[in-house]
This record gives sequence, structure tokens and C-alpha cells, in this order.
Amino acid sequence: MARPTRTQRQKETAPQEAPDANNRWQRLLVWREKHIPDKTFVGLLALFVGIAAGLAAVLLKTLIALIAGFLTSRFSIEQGNLLYLVFPAIGILLASLYVYHIAREPISHGVTRVLYALALKKSRLKIHNMYSSLIASSLTIGFGGSVGAEGPIVFTGAAIGSNLGQAFRLTPQQLAMLVACGAAAGIAGIFKAPIAGVLFTIEVLMIDLTAGAAIPLIVASVAGATVAYVFTGYNVEFFFSQSEPFFASRIPYVVLLGVFCGFVSLYFITLIDRVEKRFKRLRNRWVRFAVGGLTLSLLIFLMPPLYGEGYEGITALINGDVTGIFNNSLFYPFRYNTIAVLLFLFALGAFKVFATAATNGGGGVGGTFAPSLFVGAMAGVFFAFLFNHLGFIDSNVPLSIKNFALMGMAGVMAGVMHAPMMAIFLAAEMTGGYDLFLPLLIVSVSSYAISRIFTPYGIYARRLAERGQLLTHQKDRSVLTLLKMDSVIEKDFTVVHPSMSLKDMVDIISQSRRNLFPVTDETGTLLGVVLLDDIRNIMFRPDLYRRINVERFMSRPPAKIILGTPMEQVMKTFDDTGAWNLPVIDEDGKYVGFVSKSKIFNSYRQVLKHYTYD
Repeated sequence: MARPTRTQRQKETAPQEAPDANNRWQRLLVWREKHIPDKTFVGLLALFVGIAAGLAAVLLKTLIALIAGFLTSRFSIEQGNLLYLVFPAIGILLASLYVYHIAREPISHGVTRVLYALALKKSRLKIHNMYSSLIASSLTIGFGGSVGAEGPIVFTGAAIGSNLGQAFRLTPQQLAMLVACGAAAGIAGIFKAPIAGVLFTIEVLMIDLTAGAAIPLIVASVAGATVAYVFTGYNVEFFFSQSEPFFASRIPYVVLLGVFCGFVSLYFITLIDRVEKRFKRLRNRWVRFAVGGLTLSLLIFLMPPLYGEGYEGITALINGDVTGIFNNSLFYPFRYNTIAVLLFLFALGAFKVFATAATNGGGGVGGTFAPSLFVGAMAGVFFAFLFNHLGFIDSNVPLSIKNFALMGMAGVMAGVMHAPMMAIFLAAEMTGGYDLFLPLLIVSVSSYAISRIFTPYGIYARRLAERGQLLTHQKDRSVLTLLKMDSVIEKDFTVVHPSMSLKDMVDIISQSRRNLFPVTDETGTLLGVVLLDDIRNIMFRPDLYRRINVERFMSRPPAKIILGTPMEQVMKTFDDTGAWNLPVIDEDGKYVGFVSKSKIFNSYRQVLKHYTYD
């Protein structure tokens, strides 16, 4: 007999190796469940997720810096550079080709996608989400796309947590916690801001900070920031030295700045939403790329600080160097002209929003964290510069450009994301500006209040709220939207007819476990209901058994629920009528079943428990 070839031997052994590997993994899972308590294990996984997300943040920042440095290192500071007309469009093209041909699904708006996964996908993210955003966003931003790296790193960190949790077959609650840990670690790693990372999950992702949830979030966030410190040095993201003290007499101006930032935030949210919707109406992806690439390239050529995340312009402003925003531009000769400075600051803040929307709309991948910081810095300096030159401020003690740049960053971020606490700590942690904590608090809260008056959701939640897919915010309403009518309809009620006698009714009652009976005609149309309490005084009188029929003692239900009615409206009907049970009918009036308030409450508790980590 001929000996089997090597290929044949491999084919024979391959099917056996996979089950062996699966069996070993199963044994590991069983051992873990027996020896490591769930909360301890989630804490350990949070540490690994934090480290991995921190490494991803460092990698993303390094890739962006390498690409941007290679492309722009020889650009002239004192004049415009024509290559600004080319590089941003190339970046969008490369990113869009990667998304279309390799990722094969949209990956932009990372924070919104994390919210969607938490709400409607049981916190499950695909494996490629652990790296696809890194690749696409580094190409987009490195080549000049006017977006931020924070949305992609949140998506990446969340995907790391999700896939690690899925590998260990954790419960949905534990999986959601690891997703939040990955997001927190991503923010902490990219900004070196562990407190802001935790607050991001609370205010933006709306993770309930219970005693059980706090420890994993803190562990992951601190781990992510620590990794960033190890690889990039123990320093802040933006160097800021408060050489000008803050005076209490400046508080009225700080309040005004907060109000101003609130309206700037509304402009930011509204305009990005409208411009991106216009891009979506362009069905052809090449047309979207052409419009987005051309718009972005022209804006960056005219205003080079719009290139990439815009951190160089922010760094210049928070160090008091207003002239730095004119570098590499056609307007460099006008950098000392007051009117030119005001106009350029205004234009940078106003058109950054267009540049961000054009980047994402054209096919690029990036977030809105950095753009909101950029617009905030421009708004703060514009505000201070304007008041200083209007004659309202003592020229000997002008408003501090540096301080107001930092406060503007916190103010616009708080209004755009509806996350005032995160904005306060993020501004303080990434610059070291803790001495400005009080004015940062005032500006952030004021801006958030103005923004909240006009729009109930921040920029990330708004997209899901418009589609009715938001679970993490306004949980009572959101959980009700997840409850389906079919899951709460009870159909074990005995149907009776108007012509039945009291004797027939008593016989049915003796065999039923219900005290409520729907009354229908021959076609199944609901005519009324019979309540046991309403006939209790006559059901033991045999002399009435043949003399009274159901039509005599049936009653109208307090309300009827039409099949398919939203659960929120169903609960409102219960509240308005005070009933505990209501009949359900179809559009033709045919009886379907009953819904009970107690059944809905039980289902509500189960769904809420499904999304809560204790």
C-alpha cells in the first residue's frame, strides 16, 4: 500500500486539531468560571483592555505624526504651499478605498457606532474594528483631513473590549462594561487624561457609574494613560504655562464667554449635521469624494491651520502666540494686523466645521473631538481679542489670550458633546491648567446650559436619536422602545359572546384562572369585557342563570390598544385610564389579547437589567 502524501496527512490531521484547540479553550473557560469570580475577572480584563487601547492610541498618534511630518516638513512658513491642494484629497481617497474595498462597511463616526453597539447590538463589535479605524484615520488625518483621532481611538478601544469579552463569553452586562473600558482607555491614552476618560463613559456613553462599574473603568483609564506616559513621556498633551493670573473681576467675561461658546456649539452641531446630510444625498461615492476633497483642499490651502487635527494652532494660541496661526499661509504678512487677526480667527472657527464635514462626507475617517477643541480655542481667543481692542478692558490688564483659549476649548466641547464635566477635566488634564478650574467650570456649565436649551442631545447621540435607536440616554423611554408588543401580549383569556347565558358564564369562570373575559361577536370583533367583580353578586343566583345573558352585564373597556402602538404610548394610556389590563385589537377591531401593566413592568426590569452592570 502506498504511503499517504504530506498533503493527505495534513488534511487528515487538520480536522482533529481544531476540535482539540476548541476543547482546550472550553476547559480554560470552565476553569476560569470555577476559580475566578466574575467581578475579579472583569477587572483583570479591564486592565488588559486599558493597556491594549493605550498602545493603540500611541500607535495612532505616531502614525499620524510620521505621515504629516514626512509630507509637510519642507513647507515654507512664510507663504502658501500648493501641495495643500493635493495632500488632503489623497488622504480621503486612500481612506475611502480602504473602507470600501477592505473594511467593507462604514467606520466613521466611531463614538456614534459605539453608542449603537451598546443600544442595539448587545455591545458586539467586529474583529476588524480593532484596527480598521486606526488605518483609515491615520491616512485621513496624516494627509490633512480636518478631523480628530479621538473618535477612531474610542471605536478601536471599544472593539478591543468587545472582542475580548466575546472570546471569554461574558454576559451582555459585562460585555458592555468592557466596551466602556476600551472607550475610556482610548480617551485617556490619546489625551493623557484618565479622569476625562472615565467621565467620557458617564456623560457621553451614559454608562451607569455603580460601585461595581467604577473600578473597571478607572483601572482601564489609568492603564491607558500610563501606557501613553511610558511611550511619550510624562508630560501633558499641550504645553500650557499660566503666566497671567485669573482675577475674580473677570468672572462676568467668563460667563459671557460661556454663553458665546454655547451658541458656537449649536452652530457646530447644526452645520455638521446639515452638511453631512447633503453629502449623503450624493449617491455616487466618486462624486462625494470629488466634492469633499475639493472643498477640503481649498480650505486648507487658504487656511493651513485646518490641516489635520489642528493641534499646532491650538498650541500656539494657548501659549499666547496669535501670530502662529498665520504660518504656512498666504496671509503671513498680515499677522500683526488687528483686523486681519480677528477675521482670520473668525474664519478658522467658522470654516473648521465645513472642513470636518467635508472630510467625513468625502470618505475620510475621523471624529469631532479635535475639531471642537480647535473651534473652542479660536472662539476663546476671538472673544478675548475682540474685547481687548474694543476699549472695554483696561489696556494695562487685558483679557488673557492664553487663558481664554483654554476656557474656549472646554466651553465648546461641553456644548457640542453635552459633557461639561468631561470638558472641564479634559482641558485641565491635557494642559495642566488646574489653576483655571473655576473659570473652566463656569464656561463649561454655561455653554452646556445654552446648548441644552436648543437641542436635547450632543453631537454623538443626536444621530441615533433621530433614528429612534438611542438606548443609553433617557433610559426609561429608550427601554420602552425596545419592548415589542408581541412580547407582552397575553392570549390565555377565554373569549365569550353576547348571547351566552349567565349559566354559561359561570361554567367558564369555574374553569378559568382569569377574572377578565373579552366579549366578541362571530367575526372576532371586540364588543366589551366581563369583569368577575361586576357579576360576583349575581353569579350565585341560579334563578337568574337563564334569564340574563352576557350582553346585559358586559362593560366597555376603559381603552383599547391598537396592535403596533409604541410602548411609550401604551404606558401613557395606562396612566390616563388608571387600568391594569387593556385589550389589544388589530386595525379592523378584531380581538388579539390583553396587555397588563404588571407584565410590562416585569419585561422592563428584565431589559434594563440586561444593560446594567452591577
